[in-house]
Amino acid sequence: MFDFSIVTTWIDTFLKTYLPEFWVYAIEFVVVGLLVLTVYAVLALVLIYVERKICAFFQCRLGPNRVGLFGVLQPIADMFKILLKEIIPINHVDKFLFYLAPFLVIVASFLSFGALPFGKGLHIIDFNIGIFYILAVSSLGILGILLAGWSSNNKFSMIGAMRSGAQLISYELSAGLSLLTIVVLSGSLQLSTIVESQADGWFIFKGHIPAAIAFLIYLIAGHAETNRGPFDLPEAESELTAGYHTEYSGIQFGFFYLSEYLNMFIIAGIAATVFLGGWMPLHIPGLDGFNQIMDYIPSIFWFFGKTFFLVFLSLWVRWTFPRLRIDQLLNLEWKYLLPLNMVNLLLMVAIVLLGLHF
Repeated sequence: MFDFSIVTTWIDTFLKTYLPEFWVYAIEFVVVGLLVLTVYAVLALVLIYVERKICAFFQCRLGPNRVGLFGVLQPIADMFKILLKEIIPINHVDKFLFYLAPFLVIVASFLSFGALPFGKGLHIIDFNIGIFYILAVSSLGILGILLAGWSSNNKFSMIGAMRSGAQLISYELSAGLSLLTIVVLSGSLQLSTIVESQADGWFIFKGHIPAAIAFLIYLIAGHAETNRGPFDLPEAESELTAGYHTEYSGIQFGFFYLSEYLNMFIIAGIAATVFLGGWMPLHIPGLDGFNQIMDYIPSIFWFFGKTFFLVFLSLWVRWTFPRLRIDQLLNLEWKYLLPLNMVNLLLMVAIVLLGLHF
């Protein structure tokens, strides 16, 4: 399997041969930042198109089919439209916090996105506390949402922000405990180590029933953290107009829109990395010929294939189930998912201590 670190190491060595160390790092930071921004934006356009097509399929419609072949240029047209739209000034808002909120949301999403291992050797940030880092930076987004609702001076925005705050803070507990279950199994918080530990089998198979339960709970909690149906109470159109971003327009609304789609990808990417081996191919112990064939598939294809499969599951859920009430949503977390998660974590600890995992 091709290792992308060969290319990155060669580029780093080449630059250090001709430039001082300061300029080498400056160039590398700028290039990596631009590449990540480009991938971030392109993925958002792809996800918007994919959701509109899948939504149309579930509702027996065609979806975008006018701009470009099969409507593939429709998201690009929408992007230019939102970039050119006027930012409407709102009276009686806290201007500093009002304009700061979208940046907090997009920065939190971007910091989480940069920690995903996209392929073998294609890992931008690989801290030895990678899981802790992702949980920490992803939780910053709730600050932007609360600020957006409060600073808008709008009752619908405020209600949507309070709902979102209660929802995200609640379901972060289940998401964190689900990831901690696999941390116990792998013995590491570092994402690259977690992926490499799955060379002889993905954790969803190696970890017995507790790993499967943790995977299912993480998918539910992650879906709730993205504020998407049936957990879209903060943006319930029939009740709150557009929720916490009701007063936003133009590129400011675009930041909220962009982060929502990329958060869906990030949740799926983390689940693919931690439970499904990330960029690691499917290996079955004893089947060397099969494993060798799987190794010929580039690692980046494995990661994006698994991630987009989980994105499809998320969209399937969104366009299948009706919206929950706020009491149902919080009951699901505090009365069912959280206790089950805590028992499941203890069960995984017992399995690891007794050496019962594969």
